[in-house]
Amino acid sequence: MSMGRGRFVVSANSGGRLLLRKPVSTVSIPGAMKAYSGGRDAGAEEAGVALVGVHSEYPRFGEERALGGGTYKGGGTAKHKPNIGYRLGRRKALFEKRKRISDYALVMGMFGIIIMVIENELSSAGVYTKASIYSQALKTLISMSTVILLGLIVAYHALEVQLFMIDNCADDWRIAMTWQRIAQIALELAICAVHPIPGQYTFTWTTKLANKGGVIGVEVVPYDVTLSLPMFFRLYLICRVMLLHSKLFTDASSRSIGALNRINFNTRFVLKTLMTICPGTVLLVFMVSLWIIASWTLRQCERFHDEEHANLLNAMWLIAITFLSVGFGDIVPNTYCGRGIAVSTGIMGAGCTALLVAVVSRKLELTRAEKHVHNFMMDTQLTKRGAGCTALLVTVASRKLELTRAEKHVHNFMMETQLTKKLKNAAANVLRETWLIYKHTRLVKRVHPGRVRTHQRKFLLAIYALRKVKMDQRKLMDNANTITDMAKDPFLLQTQNTVYEIVSDMSTRQDTIEERLTSLEEKLTSLQEQMNTIPDIMARCLQQHWERTEQRRNYLHPDTAAVPTPPSSTITPYARPLASASHPWPPSPVGHQAARAHSAPESTAAHTPTAQLAPTSPAPAPPRTQLPS
Repeated sequence: MSMGRGRFVVSANSGGRLLLRKPVSTVSIPGAMKAYSGGRDAGAEEAGVALVGVHSEYPRFGEERALGGGTYKGGGTAKHKPNIGYRLGRRKALFEKRKRISDYALVMGMFGIIIMVIENELSSAGVYTKASIYSQALKTLISMSTVILLGLIVAYHALEVQLFMIDNCADDWRIAMTWQRIAQIALELAICAVHPIPGQYTFTWTTKLANKGGVIGVEVVPYDVTLSLPMFFRLYLICRVMLLHSKLFTDASSRSIGALNRINFNTRFVLKTLMTICPGTVLLVFMVSLWIIASWTLRQCERFHDEEHANLLNAMWLIAITFLSVGFGDIVPNTYCGRGIAVSTGIMGAGCTALLVAVVSRKLELTRAEKHVHNFMMDTQLTKRGAGCTALLVTVASRKLELTRAEKHVHNFMMETQLTKKLKNAAANVLRETWLIYKHTRLVKRVHPGRVRTHQRKFLLAIYALRKVKMDQRKLMDNANTITDMAKDPFLLQTQNTVYEIVSDMSTRQDTIEERLTSLEEKLTSLQEQMNTIPDIMARCLQQHWERTEQRRNYLHPDTAAVPTPPSSTITPYARPLASASHPWPPSPVGHQAARAHSAPESTAAHTPTAQLAPTSPAPAPPRTQLPS
C-alpha cells in the first residue's frame, strides 16, 4: 500500500518497512533519477538507462507500476542480464548454426535447379508432356524444395537478427528490423519463391522471326519457361556459402586484425582475396559457368520459334561469339527473352575481358628488380640514340594531365570539409536519438514501445553512419599521403638530399678507415717479422761477446790459453751458428803500462816480449786444463 504525504510518497514494501519516496512527477526529472525497488533502500541509485535494451526497458513505466502498489519488483531489471562470456558463447553457437543453415539452403536451391533442368529437358525431348504424372511429380518435388528453401532463408535472417542483437546489446528483435533488412529479406524470398508450379499452363507467344525474313511467329508456350529461368538467381547463395566458409571469416586472428584495421569481412572482400590468390581459376570457373547457363537459357527461350536454336551447340556458339564481342550474325535471337540474354552476355563478356586483361598484365608485369634493370638499360639506349626529348615530352604531358599539388590540396580540403560536416551531422543524430530514447522512456507518463523502438533503430543507424564517415576520413588521409605526393614535397626532397649527403660522407669515411686499417695491418705484420728475428740477433750478440771475452782472456793470460769451446747452440730455438771473428785482437794497454813500471829502476835490463806480457801480480795463477763453458 502507498499513501501521499505532501510532496513525498510513503509506501510499504513486502517486509513491512515504510519507504519515503519522491512523487512520480519529480522522479521523471533528470536530476532526480533514482531506482526504487521493493528490496532496496531509498538511497540506492540506478546504474543508467539502456539505450537499446529492454531488460531495463522503460524504467519510468516500471516505477509507476511499483509506486502503484502492484506486484512488479525490481523495475525493468527483474530479468537477469547475461554477461559477456555468455554472449560470446551464444554468438559462436549462432555462427555455426548460421553456417549450417546456409549450407542447407544452397543444397535445396541447387536441388531445385537440377530437377527443373531435368524436367524441361525431358519435356522438350518428347519423353512426356507437361500434363503427365511424371512432370507433375517433378514439379511437386521442386515446389517442396522451394518451400524448404524459403524456410531456411527465414531461419538464416532470424539468426542474423539474433547476432545483431548480441553485437549491439539489444534485447528486442524489432530494433534490428530496418527498412534495408526488410527489403533484403523480401527480395531474397521473391527470388527463391519463383519456380514452375505443378500443372499445365500455357500462353501465346508472338514474335518476329529475324532469321526468316521478318515473319511473325505465334507459338503456344508453357509458363514453365518464364518460371524456370529465374531459378538460376538462386546461385547467389554460393557467394554466401563462400563467405561463411572462408578462412578469413572463420579465423579469429584474421577477424581481429581486420577489426583493428577497420576491414569489413563481406562477400566483396572474399572475392577480392580470391582474385588476388588465384585469379585465373576464378575467372575460368566464372566464364565457363556463365557460358553454360546462358546457352541453356537462350535455348529455352528460342527453341519454340526457331529450330536452329533448339540445338544446344548453336546456342553455345551464339553465346560464345557474343561473349567475345565478335558477333558474326549467322545466328541471331528472335525473342526479347533471347535478346535480353544476349545483351547480358555481352556486358558480362566485356567485364570478364577487362578482368582477364588485368590479370594477364599483372602476370606479365616486371618485378621491382627487373624494372630497375630495364629502366637502366632503356635510359642508356635512349641517351645513346638521343631520344631523351621524346621521353621528356611524355613525362611533361603526363604531369600536365595530373592535378598539381595546390589543386590536390584544394580538392582534399573540400572533401575534408564535407566529411567534417557529415561527421558533425552524424554525431548530432546520435545525440538526438539518445535524448529521444531517454525522453520517451523516462519523461513521459505512458511509454509507447513502437516509438521507442523506432528511435533505438535510428540510434543504431546514426552510429553506423558515424563510423562510415570516420572511415571515409581515414581513406581520404591515406590517399592524400601517397608516395608520389611525398616525393614531390620540397621539404622531403631537401631531407632526401641531406640524407644522401650524409650517406656519401659516411661512405667516404668508411673508405678512409678501411685504408688506415690496411696500413695498420701491414705495419703490424712488419713488426711481427722483426720480433721473430730478435732471438737470432740476441744469439749472435751473445756468441760474439763470448768470443771477445775469450780472446781478451787469452791475450792477458797466454799461459793459460786453451782450445776455445764455443757456447752451446741451444740458447734459443732460433739461434744459428756464426762465423768466427777474423779481425785480430788489439794489444792490451794494461800490459804496456806494467812493463814500463817494472823496467824503470833497471835501465840496463833487456826487455823481452815475455816480460811485457807478464802479469802484474807477484804469484802466477795455476794452470787451467779446461775452460768453463
